[in-house]
Amino acid sequence: MSKTLFLILTVLLTGCTAGGTLHRPIADDLNSERANGFLNPEIQMFFGKSEISGKNLGTYTANKRTNGSNKTPEDACQIAFLSAIKSLQNRAVKQGGNAVTNIHSYYKNVPQWSDTTYRCEDGHIVTAVTLRGTVIKM
Repeated sequence: MSKTLFLILTVLLTGCTAGGTLHRPIADDLNSERANGFLNPEIQMFFGKSEISGKNLGTYTANKRTNGSNKTPEDACQIAFLSAIKSLQNRAVKQGGNAVTNIHSYYKNVPQWSDTTYRCEDGHIVTAVTLRGTVIKM
């Protein structure tokens, strides 16, 4: 009986903690109701490999997580993504910049370049988004 109970608990816990990789649309989440009033409209954001130039003030990584419990994977990803964007914007302000360029996903230090989607790791309990970008003064 204890062997059966162990197997059932293993299956249940695996199902509760296993998640996956989502590639979410950047534009949808940036234009969401949640983003309105949360992000700094004075700091411009450029995704993917961009040709925008200015004084380079450093490249920074934002790794943000949220509790995925009682949220859809999409909602949890959006929260983590917007938190990562806000972190990059705050870094721009701190460094004296007015834009963040070359923003890309950077999960486990592996760059994934896209100007339309970002990578989100949904674990149901913890959801994470890691972004990397270069702060500039245009």
